[in-house]
Amino acid sequence: MKKLSRIGLLFVALAITCYESGFAQKKPVYKDVKVPTALRIKDLLGRMSLEEKVGQVSVLLGWDMYSKDGSTVVVSDQFKKALATQHTGMLWATLRADPWTKKTLLTGLTPGLAAKATNAIQKYAIENSRLNIPILLAEECPHGHMAIGTTVFPTSIGQSSTWNPDLIQEMAAAIALEARLQGAHIGYGPVLDLAREPRWSRVEETYGEDPVLNSRMGEAMVKGFQGNGLKSGMNIAATLKHFTAYGVPEGGHNGGSVAVGTRELFQSYLPPFKAAVKAGAQSVMTAYNSIDGIPCSANYYLLTDVLRKQWGFNGFVVSDLGSISGLVSSHHVAANATEGAAMAINAGLDADLSGYGYGPALVDAFRKGQVAESVLDTAVARVLRIKFEMGLFENPYVDVLKAAKTVRNEAHVALAREVASASLVLLKNKGNTLPLSNKLKRIAVIGPNADNIYNQLGDYTAPQDENAVVTVLEGIKAQVGKGVQVDYVKGCAIRDTASAGIDEAVELAKNAEVAIVVLGGSSARDFKTEYLNTGAAQVKVTDAAVSDMESGEGFDRSTLDLMGRQMELLQRIVKTGTPVVLVLIKGRPLNLNWAADHVDAIVDAWYPGQEGGNAIADVLFGVYNPSGRLPISIPKSVGQLPVYYNLKKPANHSYVEVDDRPLYPFGYGLSYSTFEYSNLSIVVSGAQDNLLVKVKLNVKNTGERDGDEVTQLYLVDKVSSVVTPVKQLKKFKRFSLKSGAQKELEFELNAEDLKLFNPQMNWVLEPGDFTLMLGSSSDDVRLKGDFTVQ
Repeated sequence: MKKLSRIGLLFVALAITCYESGFAQKKPVYKDVKVPTALRIKDLLGRMSLEEKVGQVSVLLGWDMYSKDGSTVVVSDQFKKALATQHTGMLWATLRADPWTKKTLLTGLTPGLAAKATNAIQKYAIENSRLNIPILLAEECPHGHMAIGTTVFPTSIGQSSTWNPDLIQEMAAAIALEARLQGAHIGYGPVLDLAREPRWSRVEETYGEDPVLNSRMGEAMVKGFQGNGLKSGMNIAATLKHFTAYGVPEGGHNGGSVAVGTRELFQSYLPPFKAAVKAGAQSVMTAYNSIDGIPCSANYYLLTDVLRKQWGFNGFVVSDLGSISGLVSSHHVAANATEGAAMAINAGLDADLSGYGYGPALVDAFRKGQVAESVLDTAVARVLRIKFEMGLFENPYVDVLKAAKTVRNEAHVALAREVASASLVLLKNKGNTLPLSNKLKRIAVIGPNADNIYNQLGDYTAPQDENAVVTVLEGIKAQVGKGVQVDYVKGCAIRDTASAGIDEAVELAKNAEVAIVVLGGSSARDFKTEYLNTGAAQVKVTDAAVSDMESGEGFDRSTLDLMGRQMELLQRIVKTGTPVVLVLIKGRPLNLNWAADHVDAIVDAWYPGQEGGNAIADVLFGVYNPSGRLPISIPKSVGQLPVYYNLKKPANHSYVEVDDRPLYPFGYGLSYSTFEYSNLSIVVSGAQDNLLVKVKLNVKNTGERDGDEVTQLYLVDKVSSVVTPVKQLKKFKRFSLKSGAQKELEFELNAEDLKLFNPQMNWVLEPGDFTLMLGSSSDDVRLKGDFTVQ
């Protein structure tokens, strides 16, 4: 017995010695939460095979990665195969539902089922991959998470019409919460393209034509999405789109070539991205277009020199869908997929959205020596960092019950109404037609967008429960109550000219005290439209007979006229003599010349989201005093384009047929109140990087109603070493004033606000004279003053 005990003690001592010597099985460093992220990444990279690394930077399409049977959701065979053969580390649009994905209200996922799906995906990935790496899930989140049952806010062009970054940050936080609770980690958005070409199909996804307004909105979205940290369980990483100059394609052709010089790139198109990067954005998406002959998805100068070395970006870069393959098939700068993959990753493009731009092509490029191990490891590390910093290795799952309870809650719906109300722009109000009297007894509501839920929601919107969306007709009925007769006739379609009920609409208008005509456009996708593999619609001339869609990705225009028989409908209703209020629901500026001359009141609502009907009714009946301002100029003619306000000197001159001015300028918007500006003060102190220009003024509400004013500060550089804009927005403030109340405003300009990109391609503050202009729009200047920089 003693001998056996001694042998047992010997084995125990040997085991302890082996453990202390490191021979015993220990937790891998990358799984130890106490270890710094950089060391965890290094450890994990050292354990990964080439194929596993490539899998981490290949983003597969996600909506086929689950199978649903009633209330049961499991991973699909397609996901099992993808994990086994491609070692995939990221999915995109797993919860997306729309005609392209063929996910409907019946086949798609409610928030609770979505949480079950992402949990199932994570569980399978962790338990069935060699290194137990969780999946990173990216979702479309531009104006709400693009999934069934989420809150739908106004599209970005409407968001920027609020001129209220604080409100947009609050909205972004709500979107992030809804996405994160369902298992998403990355939100695609904000879109920071300057929209200076209104024929382009994606104007609705932008914040308009101005770099400063876009910058403030982009910062707000990033801060709202990302909050105080990605481990919160309430936030998602923002992906900035589309890097860069994507919004000014020649001829308005989506994804087409752009003609932008280097100085213009730095002074106008890059500042919104730089501001959002400085706000902490964790991801950037490349654009489809090329710049000066170099495709954005293979542009080392943009992706590495500018984005990382100059701006200090430390997140990861992802391609737009299929844009790496586009180096071969569209731009023809690569002979084959292997060359394309090498060009992209060597330029600094970390992740491939599609799964076929990298994949076997990147493996092949690596084995042929076209991609160095350090380059591949760097790209993989950038993706892994997000996973570690979100805490996915420790907590990859979400609470199903919390997702079902919280997504599209009452507070978020109320916020959607608030954002929609703040976004509405009053373009015309002849004789104070608005707000409408509460004594009206008979109202005619007419038009193709008066009672169509999908037409008011914009592109990148999932299928909707009809009870969740309030149309204009429903909003008006709810506003006036049962004592007022509200009659409705559609009148015509957006595009279809084959049939219409114009005669019936005219009779309705004749017998009404006011006609509210709701026209415009639509980005509502349908199951009859064919889509490219990028998700963009494939436009056919025959689509006019089957679809309202005249805007949204792929639907570029050659004119900006109202389509179909809408103008005929409007003209005949105006001819009845009944007062007419025109409400516009649309995704881009349209030709409003006739309406501006003949209609009593015009309200621009863009795509106002699920609460749009209530918001519009609130403005029409004076419950809400309109205060939105245009983030993009509305031209009189396509022949004027481009017509953005901050064009380079010299100033434009008139054409033979029409003057050079837009119909409605950037920053324009009326109110039911009036505001008076006075007592401008400009004080300059400091020099160069310590320069400070303090601007003070008084604004008084001289109207009978409480209201919001948006004071805009524009700057003119009188003499400069390079050509500068005729004027440039630098600061703005939206604020509320009671009737009769006065407020002192203060703005501060610093050196960064006054710098230009000089002939030597450096940002410098040049001495000289400047003019400050303050007012209610780019063309409505109330106060002006000069100052000098020594």
